[in-house]
Amino acid sequence: MFDPAEFMNSRFLIALLTLVAVTGTFFSLVMPMFDRSGLKGRMKTVALERDKLRARERARLAAEGSHDPRASLRLKPKENVKKIVDELNLKQMLSDEQTQDKLRMAGYRGTGPLYTFLFARIVTPLILMVIAGFYIFMLAPPSLPTLTKFTSVLFVSGIGVFLPNIYLQNKITKRQLLIRRAWPDALDLMLICVESGMSIEAAFARVAEEIGIQSVPLAEELTLTNAELSFLSDRRQAYENLGKRTGVDGVKNVMLALIQAERYGTPVGNALRVMADDNRDQRMQEAEKKAASLPPKLTVPMIVFFLPVLFCVILGPAVMQVMDHFK
Repeated sequence: MFDPAEFMNSRFLIALLTLVAVTGTFFSLVMPMFDRSGLKGRMKTVALERDKLRARERARLAAEGSHDPRASLRLKPKENVKKIVDELNLKQMLSDEQTQDKLRMAGYRGTGPLYTFLFARIVTPLILMVIAGFYIFMLAPPSLPTLTKFTSVLFVSGIGVFLPNIYLQNKITKRQLLIRRAWPDALDLMLICVESGMSIEAAFARVAEEIGIQSVPLAEELTLTNAELSFLSDRRQAYENLGKRTGVDGVKNVMLALIQAERYGTPVGNALRVMADDNRDQRMQEAEKKAASLPPKLTVPMIVFFLPVLFCVILGPAVMQVMDHFK
């Protein structure tokens, strides 16, 4: 017969609690052996796939670089171009230190791009003048006044004067955008390398290898800076050259912090940590700024394209009914 007093016995309660504890311990030790989630296997697969993607991307970049004539760091000018530029003395007339700095910021190094740029500034207006003259004098209506024809040709030729500068500025803007987007991530990697015990040269080399998939220009600049740190007598000059070649404010600030850290003997890791936080905040602020500027940019397209269609859809049936009523 069922007796509740037996369940209130202390020996029974101790035995019951012991059974619960032993059962819980057994499940805690044995159940992980039967876990089929395969987390370690999935992580290993992800790591292998990441290595494959890196190897494939590096092979693609290497193949593109082998076919790209700009793959070499310094290009020599062509003989014909060099001869024309030297004979016309264009290097002294149209170029200065600022022109060379812009070419470096666009990724063009050596004397070859400088001669090509100066040659393009002279040839582009002539080519556009010939094309515009052929079109206006041969294909335009004969009733067009002669003064208007000459004015149009001169106007098109004047546009050709600014085309090389516009192209160069466009290249600089695109290159700086790639560097600016990848620079905070590069600083985080550099901080990890420095805090793990690497020198700044080894950190630059390692970061250049890893960041090349995200930004080829930044990897190229870091590699050049690493080379300059090796052979330049003044390390400050190498840091300043990196900031000058990129033209990005974030890079210049970090290089200034590294120069001050080496001058006053402060830890490089602390400077990199502070600058990494600042650059991450700046990238977030730029994203927020673009998001905030989106509504004003959408206002004009909505007024021009959406509102007329909306008015037609809403008022169209009413207008048709009124017209039918008066008919």
